[in-house]
Amino acid sequence: MSLAPHEPKPLALDHEYLQRVMLELLEIPSPSGRTDHVTQYVGERLTSLGIPFTLTRRGAISAYLPGRRTTGADRAIVVHTDTIGCIVKRLKENGRLEVSQIGTHSARFAEGAHVRVFTDDLDRVITGQVLPLKASGHRYNEGVDLQGVGWPKVEVRLDEPVFDVAGLRALGIDVGDFVAMLPQPTITPGRYVKSRHLDDKAGVAAVLTAFKALIDAGVQPPITAHLLITCTEELGHGASHGLDPDVAEIVSIDAAIVAPGQQSREELVTIAMADSVGPFDYHLSRRLASLAAAHEIEAVRDVFDYYRSDVAAAVEAGAHARVALLGFGVDASHGHERTHLDGLESLAQLICLYVQADLVFPEWDSEAVSGGQLEGFPSLAVQPASPEGPREGPIGLE
Repeated sequence: MSLAPHEPKPLALDHEYLQRVMLELLEIPSPSGRTDHVTQYVGERLTSLGIPFTLTRRGAISAYLPGRRTTGADRAIVVHTDTIGCIVKRLKENGRLEVSQIGTHSARFAEGAHVRVFTDDLDRVITGQVLPLKASGHRYNEGVDLQGVGWPKVEVRLDEPVFDVAGLRALGIDVGDFVAMLPQPTITPGRYVKSRHLDDKAGVAAVLTAFKALIDAGVQPPITAHLLITCTEELGHGASHGLDPDVAEIVSIDAAIVAPGQQSREELVTIAMADSVGPFDYHLSRRLASLAAAHEIEAVRDVFDYYRSDVAAAVEAGAHARVALLGFGVDASHGHERTHLDGLESLAQLICLYVQADLVFPEWDSEAVSGGQLEGFPSLAVQPASPEGPREGPIGLE
């Protein structure tokens, strides 16, 4: 593999690969807690690209592209393969299932979802559909609209002739069985992608596409680029383990929220400046913004009030690193999600550029692995006002 130029450059992306991997990922059920199948799939994709990886005991994948510089600090890209879903809470006397949510999502968007119920018999998958308790307009009339929203107000109707608890047990169903909502993905002529679970399988596809572009172009990054693919992000655990101790910068790739009051858009890249855990790293976020601007990738900044990502778990677990978040715009997140191929392709390109760049503070962050000194630490101090107005100290950005 040849050495890359020191200045990041746009790379040719395999657009067909991005779409194919995304659709294949979406068709693999992977609610948090039942992600073995999707882990096998991602491992096969990494192997086909020649990217080495290991697995943690909990099933996270830790892969890497080796850098030209073999000592000092590294960086990591983090994505997750787990999705929201449900788990059987109770076998009901009418032969249906009461379920609890896995991850945080509203029963409003579960109503009508086609599902698969996974029993302990791995050779058998039972299909069904989530329905409100009052599902028949010809029986309840206006009562259908008056019923409230919530998980106790829905049930899973199975596609089996079963009418009582005994019938459910005869099917092999028990409390604790996983229930996965089917995604039903569609790519429209206008390049919109409609599907459940775009969060974060579209992100995984974008990252794999970016790493494939680096390999296809024979580009070796200046420092090792780790790829951590987690499997419990929707539970809040995310990147709490599996990170290399030399990682100085972590960039999470996840869904950006398209909704009233937000700047994110489906066809653009989002640079998240803060979420419910707090602001992301000042310098790293602005490095990503400057890379996007320098290479004419249209990106917007946004702040998410009800949101956390893999890097939140990493920081809470004690990760000694700067953190940032790049997003692809998703409308109706954790519901009937929609994004756009333009945004995913732009995101993949920005990841390529970032991996080709050096750390924001390569010398200081490399020293900080073992404890850096104040000298060389970035300064953003605003100096006392002068007749010419306030002066800012150096920010350390290139």
